[in-house]
Amino acid sequence: MASVSTPSPALRDAAVVQLSSGAVSGIASEDGTRRYLGIPYAAPPVGARRWRPPTPPEPWAGIRPAVAFGADCPQQTQAQSRAARQSEDCLYLNVWAPPVGEEKRPVMVWLHGGSFVHGSGSDLRCDGDAFARAGIVLVTVNYRVGLFGFLAHPALIRDSAEGSAGNYGLLDQLAALRWVRENIAGFGGDCDRVTVFGVSAGSASISLLLVSPLAAGLFQRAILHSPGAFRPLASLEHAAEAGRALGDDLAALRLLPAEALRAKTGLLTPKMRGLTTPRVLRPIRDGWVIPEDERPAFLGGRFHAMPVIVGSNADEGTNLVATWPIRTIPEYKALLAENFGDWAEEALEQYPVREEADVRRQLAMLFADTQFNYGVASLARVMARARPTWRYLFLRRRPGRPDGPHHGEEVAYVFGTLDTAFATQTPSFDGTDRMISRAMLSAWAGFAESGDPNGDGLAAWPGSETGGESYLEFGDTICVSQGWRARQLAFLDRFFARSP
Repeated sequence: MASVSTPSPALRDAAVVQLSSGAVSGIASEDGTRRYLGIPYAAPPVGARRWRPPTPPEPWAGIRPAVAFGADCPQQTQAQSRAARQSEDCLYLNVWAPPVGEEKRPVMVWLHGGSFVHGSGSDLRCDGDAFARAGIVLVTVNYRVGLFGFLAHPALIRDSAEGSAGNYGLLDQLAALRWVRENIAGFGGDCDRVTVFGVSAGSASISLLLVSPLAAGLFQRAILHSPGAFRPLASLEHAAEAGRALGDDLAALRLLPAEALRAKTGLLTPKMRGLTTPRVLRPIRDGWVIPEDERPAFLGGRFHAMPVIVGSNADEGTNLVATWPIRTIPEYKALLAENFGDWAEEALEQYPVREEADVRRQLAMLFADTQFNYGVASLARVMARARPTWRYLFLRRRPGRPDGPHHGEEVAYVFGTLDTAFATQTPSFDGTDRMISRAMLSAWAGFAESGDPNGDGLAAWPGSETGGESYLEFGDTICVSQGWRARQLAFLDRFFARSP
């Protein structure tokens, strides 16, 4: 059993929570809300534990101060992370809680984005203070990313009791959710009212957890911001063969220093991702964590049915294709041919370019539709058949911006962190931004509380009765609409439904 030094008197006065692995003390604010930072939910995945499923944390004696964020998992440095360092010892989570009371409070668990190669539970945009003030127990989670979280390799398959490899980052998320189920009552949380929400890779993870047998019973509601869903997944065999680019000596790879391993990320991440083809350095179809592709699983009813909110932003693609070297019409047509094959001509009809000035705009929309908008529409349509489902479209363009809102820009609105996450922005946010932020935070918290985001101050948000077709626009005004990118998304559905 590890020993933890006795906390200072100031920390001793803070709320103490007994966990399955030991006691932690946090920090209480003047309004009574509490935060507990850097709590280990699994043992450090280092040494022989690299590329293995997470195991429970080692118990500790005494009271462990939970007053600083744990290390980020190895990745390129992220400007908005509040972690002091990076380390493979990174499986930590953070809890924000309302004042101590008798009533069990709803729980929300945030999974960060980052294309499965970066991201952090300490992101400044995702501070949980506002949710705690709204009566929510808010949890943010680190999980392994990049080569540490999603490498598949033939040697790892042989090394696995389940005959699997990759998906370690998803297994981390599952371990964090099991930790929540076992421990969240100590923070005043209701383990039977857990809402998982996330953006981008975090949201794509939720879509996959919805079809994973291992996630059964771990959460009861879900909110998916811009999920990369419903596209083909790489098979275990394909991803493992790609992983051989790192070499075949597993023992040597496990001894490789973290930074030396991270530097090899480019071996499995092309400069331009395939728009319709599987990626190998992200969750894969391994037969254990993820038995099959999402699309057939959802369409076949093989998923965990629950109330869902799902949506995306109006300009998901512009920033994410900014570095792509596609500038001319021939280059654009070659990209369509590579991704759509015999369907390239129809793709060109849906995303036409008549002059080279059209190329960048259509490339951005093609990326947005294939990577995010198609997943949103498909999930909304399928989930609405089973449980109450609400869809949104975020349209509010930040003041002074000529484009957007870009991928992930809604996150600070949802968390109520506009002033802290974008403190240096000029011009600052205005009254409309703050109105939208209050409405989104209230709707998300209400959904966690009751399973319905509708409430005072929000335009009536139609749900499952529209079959996932109608959505709520969060723009300069908040209103109901429908038809976003419908023609292009119908084409993509026909394309992905084709016989392989």
